[in-house]
Amino acid sequence: MDQFLLSLLCWGTFLISTVVLDRNVVDGMHPLHNQFRLPQLCKFCDEEESYCNGNGTCESNCTITSICPHPDEICVAIWRKSNDNNTIETLCHNPSEPLYGIMAENYNNTKCEMRKKTSNRGPFYICFCNAEECNDKLMFTFAIGPDPTNNQVVLVILVSLLPLLVLAVLVIASFYWYRMYRRRKLDEWETKKPSKRKGPKGPLDCSDACAIMMDDDRSDSSSTHANNLNHNTDPLPIELDLQVGKGRFAEVYKAKLRQSPSEQFETVAVKIFPYEEYASWKNEKDIFSDIDLKHENILHFLTAEERKVEKQYWLITAYYPRGNLQEYLTRHLISWEDLRLLGASMARGVAHLHSDHTPCGRPKVPIVHRDLKSSNILVKNDLTCCLCDFGLGLRLDNSLSVDDLANSGQVGTARYMAPEVLESRINLENIESFKQTDVYSMALVLWEITSRCNAIGEVKDYEPPFGSKVREHPCVESMKDNVLRDRGRPEIPNSWMKHQGVATVCATINECWDHDPEARLTAQCVAERFNDMDDDLDKLSTCSSSEEKIPEDCSVSVSDDK
Repeated sequence: MDQFLLSLLCWGTFLISTVVLDRNVVDGMHPLHNQFRLPQLCKFCDEEESYCNGNGTCESNCTITSICPHPDEICVAIWRKSNDNNTIETLCHNPSEPLYGIMAENYNNTKCEMRKKTSNRGPFYICFCNAEECNDKLMFTFAIGPDPTNNQVVLVILVSLLPLLVLAVLVIASFYWYRMYRRRKLDEWETKKPSKRKGPKGPLDCSDACAIMMDDDRSDSSSTHANNLNHNTDPLPIELDLQVGKGRFAEVYKAKLRQSPSEQFETVAVKIFPYEEYASWKNEKDIFSDIDLKHENILHFLTAEERKVEKQYWLITAYYPRGNLQEYLTRHLISWEDLRLLGASMARGVAHLHSDHTPCGRPKVPIVHRDLKSSNILVKNDLTCCLCDFGLGLRLDNSLSVDDLANSGQVGTARYMAPEVLESRINLENIESFKQTDVYSMALVLWEITSRCNAIGEVKDYEPPFGSKVREHPCVESMKDNVLRDRGRPEIPNSWMKHQGVATVCATINECWDHDPEARLTAQCVAERFNDMDDDLDKLSTCSSSEEKIPEDCSVSVSDDK
């Protein structure tokens, strides 16, 4: 009997201990749980400039992930807005201690939901969260807990404003329908005019170009702005900021395009022409108004405006803070990868200009730039190029006669003029001759890019093509002596040939600035060569020539500098 009771007692003790142990595990109370708790992983970057505008969801763009020093620390993200820029700061923080004068709230969230706070530095938005790298994605939800009183007030306001809202929508819809109906009638009337039936000698009329924009499925708000311009609507709410460039015909300003009715704005570039430079403004506007010009390596056009009060003509385009290529090369050394990016993107832009079809195969009017130089090429944020300044551009329309081409004149910047332009001996019978002059100028820009690449060895301070051999602003006669009489070209030192990729670029440069226009490569061929460098520098593809008599072989043959 005693043995039976002893056995029963042992089994009872075992069952009770098992139940208690299981309950501790289920409830997360195992003593080892807290003892071996791992520190949190958080994004950890000092205050950095950000393009986040405080709406929706933003990335912190912080590249540093840190293991928090203490297991109790959580992840924090702080977003601040100032007049000039926005900043984001990410860090680890102990929630038991204040941060910028405030204590952590709701820090067990797995998402970084931003809340507005105020410190001695002014208002800012902050989030506290407790999950791996949860402070990398900032969510500006501004969620507020339920408040019955507030809900009732909001409901009363909505009900009161609903009739006014419906009335406003009806008025706006009626006005919009009337404008579209009137615009359609105007377009039909313009089409039926006898003068419009005649083939235009010059570029496509702006109203026609904008009609194409409206019909094209790929058109965006930029096209809409351009269409509005041509029907004399009010000027856009633009506030000029500071001057960033000045040329022969116009000045360029950084500006703010207000996004009414909010206080937000978009940074744009405004090119301002005086009244006497109407021809340059109109030529560039007409070229930009062609929807088929749209390309990642062509400056993005927003709209054009005639400012009668200021007696000025405006072109509004995208703004790129890195500035033009000449300024960028003056301030920076570049790597071999940068050289490939800059060179390839420039070649793609020129090839798109010269092409008679879009990337999707739609017919397109070829365009020649005629003033291609490093100061007329912008550097985008991803270190690719985009072409700008089409004031001297020429649309190679089939309707142009030899007389029209002859009257186009000797234009461009003397330092970058091709030999046949300096000599005024372009073959007017073949419109491809104009493309060959762009290729010569592109070769000089490629030389400028290469001269600032650290892969060539010792890199000298930036110098434009022909450097000190000519004056800062050489005249046509001075360039004739260097380019025609002496057959001079910018120097390509032997040290540049030690790098296989740079040697390939130098060979391409030599073929592009050949004295014989028909011996030069096409811009498309140059673009393909850069693409081949991405795949294999030893295996370069061939591309067919365009209508001009250019060698079909695009393979590289490295030769001595001419």
